[in-house]
Amino acid sequence: MRDRFPLLVLGSLLLAGVLGAFLVRGAQRGGFADPLSTFRAEPDGARALYLLAQESGLPVTRNMADLRLLSGKGALVLLAVEVQDSHEEDPDQTRLASDPDAGVNDEEAPHQGFNALRAQQLDDTEVERVLAHVRAGASLVYVPWGSRENALLDELGVKLDKADVTLPMRTLVPPLPTPYTLGVERVEAKVQAYLRLPEGAITVLEDERLGFPVAAVIPAGLGRVLVVGAPELAMNPALTRADNAQFWLSALGAMGPGPFAFDEFHHGFTNERSLVDFARRYGLHFAVAQLLLGVVLWAGALKRFGRPLPPSESMRVGATDALFAMSRLYREGQHHGFAAGLISRGLTQQLAPLAGLPSHSTAAAVAEGLRTRGRQDLANGLLDVAHKAEHVQRDADLQDLATSAALVRERIHPAGTGRHRPGTS
Repeated sequence: MRDRFPLLVLGSLLLAGVLGAFLVRGAQRGGFADPLSTFRAEPDGARALYLLAQESGLPVTRNMADLRLLSGKGALVLLAVEVQDSHEEDPDQTRLASDPDAGVNDEEAPHQGFNALRAQQLDDTEVERVLAHVRAGASLVYVPWGSRENALLDELGVKLDKADVTLPMRTLVPPLPTPYTLGVERVEAKVQAYLRLPEGAITVLEDERLGFPVAAVIPAGLGRVLVVGAPELAMNPALTRADNAQFWLSALGAMGPGPFAFDEFHHGFTNERSLVDFARRYGLHFAVAQLLLGVVLWAGALKRFGRPLPPSESMRVGATDALFAMSRLYREGQHHGFAAGLISRGLTQQLAPLAGLPSHSTAAAVAEGLRTRGRQDLANGLLDVAHKAEHVQRDADLQDLATSAALVRERIHPAGTGRHRPGTS
């Protein structure tokens, strides 16, 4: 027990840490998802936008599969979905970005927990499929995170200019009445990037003071794309300010009948009905971690730390006294033959697995099996012990039998070829 005390202390600390993390995790309702995920109920999540559209009668769904296969005329909603090979064409704009922990001012969308491993970027094949889907008559709402250019924006002819992160929250107004801003007078949000639009684009929202476009609709074939350079506008607290909520209702309603599929696949969520996915989403991975910790502790407990400790004096003396008492009983009762039979039977049972036989097999059968498997030395030793056991009459005979059995046991492993002991032939 003393040897395993450090392991028990370490295991207790790890278990306490896991339980503490489980409690903290459980208190953060919706905190397991990425920013602008419709599953996230934290201030930087988009759960309120999803519920607002749903309760307002707009048909909304969550897409949990990749975008390589698209069908129908429904609208896609990509909130803070990163695109593969994003880049910044103007290095001077990168200097406007603040520290890596700058929240909505950061150039890279942060990931939470296991989503850092599971979240994927929109690859080139998916970009082509999304654009083909839009050109065929579907709609797309795209809210990029940061100000870096990417393949999707390049195909639409849209460039992003980094907004000064030192500017306070901006007031955005529609430059002209459009169905996308029906009932909207002003919108308040933190802007990440201003838009440079291609010919034919319709500016939906612009900075009231600076006059730079923040949201616009770009026609693409038979479809339309709504690009918004203020991801904070889709976050939960932003819907309570000014006409922000009305803007989303009007914009989504004007983009088409729906359904509006909010992409969650690229936030790390899939439609796989697996135990791992269920545990990752609802926190059962902590229970799995505890189970694995128990297995590790159990496996570690089978190993000894340090040298074996000698038995206590009372245990050693007690075991010796019991052994002497038992030997005296056999001597006084003249039970030499019975004791010899126990020694012979014990050796037979120990060698039986090596011969591929059950433990209740006879000595002759076990010896034959050992010969078949190439252990002639063990077979001869077993037969010698069995023969001596039948002719034990005195204490000296019993002692010689026990010595012979011990020599056979030493030959069981290849490293133990038997050592000559003083007083034995």
